[in-house]
Amino acid sequence: MNGSKRSGKWLKFLIYLVVLVLLNATAVTLFRRFDLTAGKIYSLSDASKRVVATLSEPLTIKVFFSRNLPAPYNHTEQYLRDLLEEYAVYADRYLNYTFHDVTPKEGGEVTTEAGRNQQLAAGYGIDPIQVQVVEKDEVKFQKAYMGLVLIHGDMIERLPALTSTDGLEYRLTTAIQKLNNKVSALLRLQGKIQVNLYLSSSLYAVAPHLRVNGLDGVPEQMAAIVKGLEVRTHGKIEYRHLDPSKDPVPAADAERYQLLRLKWPELDGGKVPAGEGVSGLVMAYGEKSVTIPVLEALRLPLIGTRYQLADLGKMEQVLNDNLESLIDINQNLGYLADHGTPALFGAMPGMAERGDGLGNFNQLISENYSIQQVRLGDGAIPDGINCLVIARPTEPFTEYELFQLDQFLMRGKSLALFLDPFKETMPPRQAMAMGQGPGYEPFDSGLEKLLEHYGLGLDRALVLDENCFRQQVPAQFGGGERAIYFAPLIKNQNIDHGLGVTENIKGLVVLQAAPAQVVADRIKANGLTATQLFTSSGKSWLMKPPINLNPMFLQPPAKTDEMKPYPLAYLVEGEFPSYFAARPIPEKPRPQPEEKSPGEAGGGKAEAPPAAADAAEPPATGTAAAPAAPEIEGQGAVIARGKPGKIFFMGASSMLQDNLLDQEGRSPNAILVANLIDYLNGREDIARMRGKQQLFNPLIEIGAGAKTVIKSVNIVGLPILVVCFGLLVWLKRRGRRKRIQLMFQK
Repeated sequence: MNGSKRSGKWLKFLIYLVVLVLLNATAVTLFRRFDLTAGKIYSLSDASKRVVATLSEPLTIKVFFSRNLPAPYNHTEQYLRDLLEEYAVYADRYLNYTFHDVTPKEGGEVTTEAGRNQQLAAGYGIDPIQVQVVEKDEVKFQKAYMGLVLIHGDMIERLPALTSTDGLEYRLTTAIQKLNNKVSALLRLQGKIQVNLYLSSSLYAVAPHLRVNGLDGVPEQMAAIVKGLEVRTHGKIEYRHLDPSKDPVPAADAERYQLLRLKWPELDGGKVPAGEGVSGLVMAYGEKSVTIPVLEALRLPLIGTRYQLADLGKMEQVLNDNLESLIDINQNLGYLADHGTPALFGAMPGMAERGDGLGNFNQLISENYSIQQVRLGDGAIPDGINCLVIARPTEPFTEYELFQLDQFLMRGKSLALFLDPFKETMPPRQAMAMGQGPGYEPFDSGLEKLLEHYGLGLDRALVLDENCFRQQVPAQFGGGERAIYFAPLIKNQNIDHGLGVTENIKGLVVLQAAPAQVVADRIKANGLTATQLFTSSGKSWLMKPPINLNPMFLQPPAKTDEMKPYPLAYLVEGEFPSYFAARPIPEKPRPQPEEKSPGEAGGGKAEAPPAAADAAEPPATGTAAAPAAPEIEGQGAVIARGKPGKIFFMGASSMLQDNLLDQEGRSPNAILVANLIDYLNGREDIARMRGKQQLFNPLIEIGAGAKTVIKSVNIVGLPILVVCFGLLVWLKRRGRRKRIQLMFQK
């Protein structure tokens, strides 16, 4: 009997052992982790999974991390190991990682293996850094390796100092994305990128009347340009010439791709029959498409409407830029560099001290975008740009420039507008020496009427808030804190967390912000969606002209009923109606003749007037200096209603300045700005990943009564609970003793 029991126990033990081994074997291939954190900071984001899933060539990660580091650096190593393990799972066989031992022995002796690995790290540009260690109540500094290198083919990307888990996944994913270059993405494309030239042969006969030369040679030239690109894209691009004169283009396609359509009566006494034609170059992949004009309609003063042929010499670069945009690689970001906007690459004299420069913004955005400076005065906005940033214009826009912005939005692109309702003017030096501050004058750039048409507006006032930044006053000036009411602190409860842009943003600070407005009826009539991203607190009020921002003269209003929250930023999305739908194409301003010095203009030679000088110049090849025949009617030159686009609108250009953005890009303000740029470029998943882990995570604010209750419970309630628990245990033991006594008495 005892033998059978022992054999049964051994059998159970063997069964349990086999089950345990099988479970471990299954766990090796079936990876699963349960992340219960609010921001899912220990799980890969969808963006990371997507990036590593597109790897088509092996990616090797070599990690050089010293062992036995003190907290919190030891946590960084473990977090990195967990991340790389998940990356490897979702990348299948294309990602391999290795941790190289670079740690010397206890006495500082470097082993052969550690020395070899340290030389390897130095060869990759990974050097040791100093970390602070607390041992036996002493603060010491220790050299430690905390970096890695990513190798993808012949390309290398380094992350030399991984001192914190904060933003580690974002840094890794963006580094992998950089290495997973255009070639890798093209090799994994399921289909081909279609380049379709819509050009009616009927336009060849009417081209002389349009003063356009060489139109009939465009199909062959485009075929040669695309053939050159085909070799560099591994055959992932395909060209077709479609002649709508022989095979009419469906009206839906013409509207979808916003092709230029021309219609004309009989010309030259019937030699050119009445007809119509279509032109445009369309690049399409999947659901994305880009339309590149072949004929551009311009309206010039004294000349009227003319048509000019696109510059085929630059067409290869245009196709390449749009190809990268279609497959979401090396995306360009436009920044308006004229109209008095702040310079990206260095501030004006005196601005650096005030923190008005945009150097941190430039550094932050350049990590993932190629910033392309756009000058509306030089021509149209490049087609390869999906988002244009406009910050604090101080010079008015012409009607033609507003037309360029309007049509840019109609093509399904995005605008990020950081506008100021006032123009800052500096006083004379003597007045500044006497303590006089800058003046603020209302300013109209011309964008106001464009935005009003869409349903947006900006109030001519500044928002002041009792919940604001507080400046430390030096001791020689009395010490204490001074409220800077024009720098509101935006708290968690005043932020809409419904979008990925602000999902994990817990607080912000703004400076000299004007209330943003939306006209609800117009937004609804236009079929748009407006999202209010954040507001000031309920203790806010407005300062209207005259503006005086001297903190010593600012006080909250005596009546609290004058205070209320004010919206500070909106995100508007949808198919915007064009401001120029029922208006003629604005005239393109004539270039101003360069002023000559007296020596250059001398010699007794009279100068011809501008009109005569222009008339004397021969027209360039493929362009026209004379208007088209008045009988020719054009349709499609103005896009009346665009593809779905986006506008971010805020009345504070200071949001991009160095005094509100940190160089590392980890402050809530910097994360918000980077998230906005990603969202406007269709990368919401990147925005969600960036905001997963926040350094600024304040506690939920509660009232004074609730604070008193919680404090009382902690001071008095917890001891009472301990006493009650002790009484229950004592009563239970006493009852147990009585029951035992009764048992023995029987």
